[in-house]
Amino acid sequence: MAKAKMTSIFFCQNCGYESAKWMGQCPGCRSWNTMVEERVDSSGLKNSGGQLKRQSETVKPFVLSDVTIHENDKVLVGIGELDRVLGGGIVQGSLTLVGGDPGIGKSTMLLQTCRCLAGAGHKVLYISGEESAAQIKMRADRIGSFTSSMLLMCETSLDTIVETIKQTKPEIVVIDSIQTMFSDNVSAAPGSVSQVREATATLLQLAKGMPVSIFIVGHVTKEGTVAGPRVLEHMVDTVLYFEGDRHASYRILRSVKNRFGSTNEIGVFEMGQTGLTEVKNPSEYMLSGRPADASGSIVTCSMEGTRPLLIEIQSLVCQSNFGIPRRQTTGTDFNRVNLLMAVLEKRSGVQLAGCDAYVNITGGLKVAEPAIDLAIVLAIVSSFRNKSLPEKLVAFGEVGLSGEVRAVSQAPQRIAEAAKLGFEICLIPKGNINDCRTVNKSLKGIKLIAVDTVQDALDFISGNHLSNE
Repeated sequence: MAKAKMTSIFFCQNCGYESAKWMGQCPGCRSWNTMVEERVDSSGLKNSGGQLKRQSETVKPFVLSDVTIHENDKVLVGIGELDRVLGGGIVQGSLTLVGGDPGIGKSTMLLQTCRCLAGAGHKVLYISGEESAAQIKMRADRIGSFTSSMLLMCETSLDTIVETIKQTKPEIVVIDSIQTMFSDNVSAAPGSVSQVREATATLLQLAKGMPVSIFIVGHVTKEGTVAGPRVLEHMVDTVLYFEGDRHASYRILRSVKNRFGSTNEIGVFEMGQTGLTEVKNPSEYMLSGRPADASGSIVTCSMEGTRPLLIEIQSLVCQSNFGIPRRQTTGTDFNRVNLLMAVLEKRSGVQLAGCDAYVNITGGLKVAEPAIDLAIVLAIVSSFRNKSLPEKLVAFGEVGLSGEVRAVSQAPQRIAEAAKLGFEICLIPKGNINDCRTVNKSLKGIKLIAVDTVQDALDFISGNHLSNE
């Protein structure tokens, strides 16, 4: 019997680019020092390719108009925030990737998902490659009681897992985590690029063929992306990320890819003794603890998918003791804040060149939407002048380099969210005033102020300053 020939292939850890030799820079994604060497059985590659070729010969095309879609193909989890992020429930035959920092709550959330689905009568299989059955049982006892529809398996062999799924025929399968799974067809170590891609491809074919809905947990790198090649995110149907400080009580579940629903949708959870609980009014939750009559503080409204979210922006501006002033941001783009400060100096005459400036979005959120520009500008000016803004004021709008305030999307939804929490004044771009007039008639107790430039907003704030009078 001929001995299998082993060859070396270099993979890019970011994009999955393959090369026969090592390179300092990946030609695919232009990243430096991301190529790693892996030993691959060349005969196994040839055989797998031939097998795929033989399988493809039996596939026949079909007419697209003959495909039927059933509305009941989605399975509701029973956790409202998770159903929102998934796009209305779990789609049969889907493959979902869940990523996040260690200890953020990925396994806890998926175990709670299994409990809800098993309680509704769905057959669920939870496969763990990192924990023992006793460890999972300890966490399960904190969450609650489980029915007999919940099956547990501790295994890392991909071939054994596939055979078990085919025999038990569950409706939902959870793999925790994909980096621990290994296939005998690949000679690389578990967690390597080759093993992760092989395991994901096998599970993808299994999910589409049976069909069965599969959730896989992925470890993340220090940059916050899923470990392994980025092609892993392209293979799955849905990518969910857990965000937030692991030492804080809240968690944000964000959808960055979803073939069955809206992207950039978020769900807000709070970590407690019995697991994760839903935060049904995240705006009120994020604004809790807001200081009264403090300069440099203002509330704005950001859209996270289809959900308006009220957040507090804080700024601290003080005279610099060094030749080069210090600028620092938390939760927003650093360069964007520098740009807005330059607009204030050029267009409104606010002398910030000799001042240190710090901008913070409270709650640990990361917002990149340009609609918060106007709120950042007002917070900086408020701290610079050491004058607090009206407590019931909310502002949003994009600021251009000429000092103009440009229109933003979904302005009526933002105003409705502000009115629901009792805000009385809303600074909006003049370009949104026509869209918001209908909402203004139906909402009582909120006054809309349309501004055309940053200077108009500063003039309004100066003329309506209430806190220090």
